[in-house]
Amino acid sequence: MTLARTLISLSLLALVTACGGPGDSAAVPEAQPAEAHSADIGDYVVHFSAQSTDQLTPEIARAYNIVRSKNRAMLNISIIRKADAMSVTGDVSVKTVNLTGQLKSVTMRKIEEPGDVVAIYYIGETPVANRETLVFDISVIPEGSTQASDVRFKRQFYTDS
Repeated sequence: MTLARTLISLSLLALVTACGGPGDSAAVPEAQPAEAHSADIGDYVVHFSAQSTDQLTPEIARAYNIVRSKNRAMLNISIIRKADAMSVTGDVSVKTVNLTGQLKSVTMRKIEEPGDVVAIYYIGETPVANRETLVFDISVIPEGSTQASDVRFKRQFYTDS
């Protein structure tokens, strides 16, 4: 299974299991409506997701040099051109903070998976604590464009079993 397919499966799994997480001693948070996982930016759609890296299979993590841990979050971003539904490259930068305003370092790197259709996406990792909510501010300039588009989303992580 490719990283792209694994990440799509994990995104769907995250939607189904989003209410799980805190231990017995923690107060269970009220369920919140699911946030968007994509944003329309004119001629393109930006897809994004974040999950803990322990959800990746050992084979996928090894193939892409990703450390598997429930205390590490991975951000995944792809840019799709609407005209032909193809992945495109672009300039992708991310600023990430937690709810106390602490800056979290996330350096994005480009992954290209060859095949009938080349899949292009950007991934970055950062440490997370139990019940920590990260706010991701993403700036994207798709290939051939001069206009930056900004996308913001937040995700809470649960690291205790």
